[in-house]
Amino acid sequence: QVQLVESGGGLVQAGGSLRLSCAASGRTFSSYTMGWFRQAPGKEREFVGTISWNGISTYYADSVKGRFTISRDNPKNTVYLQMNSLEPEDTAVYYCAAARWSSSSDYTTGEAYGYWGRGTQVTVSS
Repeated sequence: QVQLVESGGGLVQAGGSLRLSCAASGRTFSSYTMGWFRQAPGKEREFVGTISWNGISTYYADSVKGRFTISRDNPKNTVYLQMNSLEPEDTAVYYCAAARWSSSSDYTTGEAYGYWGRGTQVTVSS
């Protein structure tokens, strides 16, 4: 069982930066693939990025590639989402999620993740 709590959201002007954190409970955090998703009002949940259990591999949605960076600190049971050059289109509730590794899983889809946080609001003003 993993419990996830996001923090760091807020209101920022376009072009600004925010760093989201996701704190995880449990002693097996380092074994989980972690992902970030977001959902804007009236839109479906959207994949943002994912990071492997050891932090070596990352993968991002095209919409955030080059602007967002995912990292993790396993001893601190925390995964981060550094967001730079924010745009109004990035406004959404951001969720972190945890998944047990499987060779058959597609970590760009929400279905691969068994644990979710409650989300943190990010609002980017123009």
